[in-house]
Amino acid sequence: MSDALPRMLVAPPWERDARAYREATKDAEKEVTLVPGLEPPADRSLVWAEGEREEWLKLCDRPSYLADKEKAILESEGWAGLVQAYKDGTVTYTPNQTYMFKRGPEELVRPLLADWSTSPRGGWGPKGDDLKALLARFGLDVRHIVFPHAKVDRARGAWALLPLLDLETAVLMAHWLSQGSGRRIAVEWLGGHGADAVPFLVPGALGKARVPREKARAALACIASRHGVPAVVDAARRYGDRAAAAVERLLADDGSQAAPEPPAKPVRPPKVTWLNRDELPEVRLRDGRALPPEAIENLIGALTFSSLPWNGDLGTHPELGDVLDRCDRASLSAFGRAIFECWIAERTPSRSGWVLDQLCLLADDDAVRRLGALLLKWPGSGTDKHAVQVLRAIGTDTALTWLHRVSQRASAPGRRQAAENCLAMVARARGLSADELADRLVPDFGLDAAGTLVLDYGPRRFTVGFDERLEPFAIDEAGKHRKTLPKPGAKDDAELAPAAYARFAALKKDVRGVAADQIRRLERAMVTGRRWSADEFERYFVGHPLLLHIARRLVWTTDDTAFRIAEDRTFADVDDAPVRLPGEARIRVPHPLELGDANTAWAELLADYEIVQPFPQLGRHVDALTGAERRTGRLERFEGGTVPVGAVLGLHRRGWERGPVEDGGVYHSIVRRFPGDAPDLVVELAPGVAVTAVDALPEQTFREVRFAEPPGETLDAVTASEVLADLSGLE
Repeated sequence: MSDALPRMLVAPPWERDARAYREATKDAEKEVTLVPGLEPPADRSLVWAEGEREEWLKLCDRPSYLADKEKAILESEGWAGLVQAYKDGTVTYTPNQTYMFKRGPEELVRPLLADWSTSPRGGWGPKGDDLKALLARFGLDVRHIVFPHAKVDRARGAWALLPLLDLETAVLMAHWLSQGSGRRIAVEWLGGHGADAVPFLVPGALGKARVPREKARAALACIASRHGVPAVVDAARRYGDRAAAAVERLLADDGSQAAPEPPAKPVRPPKVTWLNRDELPEVRLRDGRALPPEAIENLIGALTFSSLPWNGDLGTHPELGDVLDRCDRASLSAFGRAIFECWIAERTPSRSGWVLDQLCLLADDDAVRRLGALLLKWPGSGTDKHAVQVLRAIGTDTALTWLHRVSQRASAPGRRQAAENCLAMVARARGLSADELADRLVPDFGLDAAGTLVLDYGPRRFTVGFDERLEPFAIDEAGKHRKTLPKPGAKDDAELAPAAYARFAALKKDVRGVAADQIRRLERAMVTGRRWSADEFERYFVGHPLLLHIARRLVWTTDDTAFRIAEDRTFADVDDAPVRLPGEARIRVPHPLELGDANTAWAELLADYEIVQPFPQLGRHVDALTGAERRTGRLERFEGGTVPVGAVLGLHRRGWERGPVEDGGVYHSIVRRFPGDAPDLVVELAPGVAVTAVDALPEQTFREVRFAEPPGETLDAVTASEVLADLSGLE
């Protein structure tokens, strides 16, 4: 049996000859060129790209958080009063302090910087754009704030380090270069500073400590790949000819590879104690033979090396590919899913992210559905965003469909945003917008042009499909209509019938989910005014076996003609006269405000045909900002109203965001941001929403509802109507 197994499963690399490793280590050490004792420069500077500082300075003027108490001080006593309150210890909440340093007069706030101290732990300090704004305004005077916060909060703050040039930043970038999540910023920093960064890296690259040496050498190689080996060698010459020659040698092979280093100590897979091997299904070779227990253990060990960095390129053990090629795909998929289910049952043990990453290799559509369904209401934070990345890396139509569903329906706003970002990355890679990608992801589930599918029980067959409301039906060979398929009987084929019955059950469930997603997508398209070309409309709606049913229940319009899709897939206007779409037509779902007086006639026509719309279009609530509201920015009509906290949370699914979380883990505002020049709409809440215990404060009062500044005509009528409907629906 062992002769038929891949080498990794019989003699895994982490168990191979240790003596050979020691001998290789001794030989490699002889090749290492060291110049110990070099002292790196202590200089610190800021190096700005063209126009970069000016762009970052604009971030100082971006609206940001200031609590009511501090607002009152600023309005009554001016900046001098707020600065004095800070000196007196009254202004203690970090976002308030950040606001003061970003916006306050420089002559008042710059002298306070040296003593300003905020902890980078816990998420309370300046973040992302705030760090950029502070660095652009105050330069190195605020480095003691920017560097530690950017280092700790890498996802949001790392880009603020780009202009910094000093030893600490260079060492950090060399470290990040070896890590998937930090590699992108490290490459940008090293490539941007080029030869100027070399003096900070050479002492480590030629020093005795192996790990810092490897990282520094990789960083020098990265710079050489962008700027050339001669530029790196010339910059290293400040340490003398011997150091320059050593750098030139380690950058042999045109800078793409460093000189030989001692081989790294073989890494053994971690012990996976939480995984019950007895619960795992067998894995078979392509010839049908099952792997023995010791081979299974080695396969698990190989899977633990799976890792998914930020760029989506899955890292695996180099010998794992041969194993996967020689094993039966279906048994591998069942094995990978069983590991995943065990991991979930054990409450996602720490240091086991490989369980998600191995799904990139082994997951079938059933595992993708399971992962996607979990992501809608993931039990914890942290791992969920990793799982979103896994769906993107799997990349099948099923995986991307679930990724889109997560972006629209996940319970956590951060998870929805992570899914949106992943979809945007996939869309860009395909040369599409996120909406265009979503058009292409709607599955047809194997249905024919008529929207039906034949399922075989052996001695009998059934035609299944969905009606105009996407309710399932089945028709037997005698033409009898059924709401569902009968259970397999004794005379049916023992394999075909159960498989057909199970497929119909899965089909009903999948169609329900897809229908809900597409209805939400079309409603959003109506609000945003998204348009399709005539060809796209024919392909993705009229010609789609499922979306046609939804599209037929809506009114559509070109720039000058409103129409519906008739039963025979032709188009008709409100008088039932035929409509021909020109090839250059741009088609959209009109908002009732855009239909104007024709809205009533369309509503009567659809009622005559007993057509029930999938979401409120013709009967939609419409509203408008008053002239005073557009001039002042205050929506006093909603102020003082009290609503359940669940209603406030529901707004997050309609595009609203929570305000900053303050002391006690409570946020006191929700914000609706708009595209273009329209200002944000802010609703101040009392007593506020507790992040970790939303039921603790069950009633919320709208203390104040206002735009960040008067909107004037910057907010279009449709968007204004929709946001007013959001708030009206809560009362």
